[in-house]
Amino acid sequence: MAAGGGGPAVSPMTTPSWAVRIRGADGEIAGAGILLTPQWVLTCAHVVDRTADPMTAEFVGAAGHGVPAVPVGLERDAYVPETLDADGDPSGDVALLRLERPRPVEETVRLHRLSAPNREVRMYGFPYEHNGGIWFRATAVGVCGRDGQVQLIPASPGELASPGCSGAGVADSDTGEVIGMVLSGQEDRHGNRFSFMSPVETIVRHLPRLDPVTTGPSAVDPQLRSTADDILPELLDRPFAQRLAAWLRDDGSQVKISVVRHGDAAREATLRRAITLADRELRTPVSVDRASADPPGTVPQAGGHDLAVYAQGRTSAGIAERIAERLGLPHPKEAPLDRIRAARAVLNLVVVGVDEAVDPLGVLDLLDVLRADGSRLLLVLRTAGDCHRRAREQLLTGPERGRRARLVERLKEITGPLAADLRERLAAVVPQGMRPLDSDLVAAHAALADLLRAAGAADHDGEGHGAAVPGPGPDLARYERLADRVGGRLTAGVAALDRLRDRRDELAGRLRSYQVMHQYSLRGEEDPAVDGLYLRAHTLLRARPCDVRAAEAAVDAYTRRVDDHAGGTGPHARDGYGAGDALGAGDGYGARDGHAGGDGRGARDGHGARDGYGSGDGHGARDGYGSGDGHGARDGSGDGYGARDGHAGGDGHGPRDGRAGGDGRGARDGYAGGGGRGAWEGHGARDGYGSGDGYGARDGYRGGDAS
Repeated sequence: MAAGGGGPAVSPMTTPSWAVRIRGADGEIAGAGILLTPQWVLTCAHVVDRTADPMTAEFVGAAGHGVPAVPVGLERDAYVPETLDADGDPSGDVALLRLERPRPVEETVRLHRLSAPNREVRMYGFPYEHNGGIWFRATAVGVCGRDGQVQLIPASPGELASPGCSGAGVADSDTGEVIGMVLSGQEDRHGNRFSFMSPVETIVRHLPRLDPVTTGPSAVDPQLRSTADDILPELLDRPFAQRLAAWLRDDGSQVKISVVRHGDAAREATLRRAITLADRELRTPVSVDRASADPPGTVPQAGGHDLAVYAQGRTSAGIAERIAERLGLPHPKEAPLDRIRAARAVLNLVVVGVDEAVDPLGVLDLLDVLRADGSRLLLVLRTAGDCHRRAREQLLTGPERGRRARLVERLKEITGPLAADLRERLAAVVPQGMRPLDSDLVAAHAALADLLRAAGAADHDGEGHGAAVPGPGPDLARYERLADRVGGRLTAGVAALDRLRDRRDELAGRLRSYQVMHQYSLRGEEDPAVDGLYLRAHTLLRARPCDVRAAEAAVDAYTRRVDDHAGGTGPHARDGYGAGDALGAGDGYGARDGHAGGDGRGARDGHGARDGYGSGDGHGARDGYGSGDGHGARDGSGDGYGARDGHAGGDGHGPRDGRAGGDGRGARDGYAGGGGRGAWEGHGARDGYGSGDGYGARDGYRGGDAS
């Protein structure tokens, strides 16, 4: 049986001996359970509700090859059904079962008190698809509801606790200790998937008889628990109780520092009351019912703190050890502060009597480590002396000053360079489908001005030593959320506008290439209709800001018209390449992707194509020579196939004087022939565009090595 602080209660590679599968009288799996003693099995009350006597407990992790099955019944006075309060928050849902025959003590496990937030956990349940048992992994993310239940986020979508997992033990992945019990799993209407567990303290509160089989110290030191005298109405300091309850409900403030002097009976009783009500185990129905009659806003939620320490007469090392123990960091050979630093653990911590510790400054240094890692701290001192001033500067005003300074710099970045980047893009292109960001920038400017005013008020003497002006300061958390929101929107806006600018530049390049192609095809002629379309597209692209959507439509209109013109009387060619102007076609139809047609008919007037590109069946391109049936494009020979994209007559015969693009590949659009064979006597291709090493090119692109 695992002992508190000892070795792990279960190995992640084995089926735990304490894992119990519970079947109803019909033989169906009703849920899971945890073997706590040789005769007690802990499970959910709703597992008991869904089955009728007799129930059977099956021990899938027992030694040997079989699975022992033992009849089990409900333990007397150990059944707390789930109830819902007026707000629908659940409570209870725990039950204790008694085995008819005891199991070996070495199969049992003890429950263990441990601070749960942000811990990696595992649970062993029995879903219908894996009724022999399977591990589910999750992360404990925090308290939900008034019963102190803990929300679990599955490690993967398939690891949501499903029917057959209710009542399963939840084991801490680091220590192996069982720190809770699975209650349910659910998927909400938005597709979010959650599981829930009842932590050990809540289970023990509902079933106090389990305290003897529970290890780990309580979360609250004895000196900080409510006494019978604390219930007197005159001992409730209402404003103080409301401030404490607000912090314990997480009002957004990370550090709270209060002074409760010895002899102030009302404040001392109010402090003990708040700490007790915020603890899952000490928050009994009697105390909650009594407190419910108190003024509104004075009752904290269960699980509002993870640990409450009484510091009087303690050393900082002793307090650190208490914190490390609560966090499940059992490595006594290392200093507790080192363990805490390495773990970077986060918890809600209450420390009372900081200035009465053996070394108060050491305690403040310890607390500063926790604060820096994100823990929330409630400090209570006995006097407003030097320790109080040091605590405020080290844990409250100093960090807040640094936080505010970082926020100011971030807002300056948003309202300065980032806003300038946005304005630059807006001057270049018209935004498409993007929400206006003016109101966001106004809000960022207002937040920056408020923060700068607050900084000036705190530093009013010019030396940084001025006393803080009374009254609440800027809501830093709200302004941080504002900075996140506005910064994200501006960054996304700049990226969207950059994409529009890139599209504008692509359209401009496309327009230029089509205009060059069209001008060449005209050979000095004019085409006012096409020129008008070009002028409109060109004007839209040059406008600032550029309406990219309108420019895109204009460029499309121009390129379609050029394609239609290039295709002659038939359908337009694809990618701007028509039948006329050096590309052959059959039957007067424009070629697709520049491939020559058949039947011996050229693209222009049914004859061979212009400038030496032939069609098929003996009808020549230029100078009356056909490309097919052994007639070359000019003074050459080939197999009758016209060239596009650098494809030549064929078999190494080129377009003039027998100088071929090797292996049938000639030069057009910058694609050279192979093996050093160029167009036109090894020199540059037509229109005076040359290539190196005898590789011909068109449109000014150099070819090379058959590429």
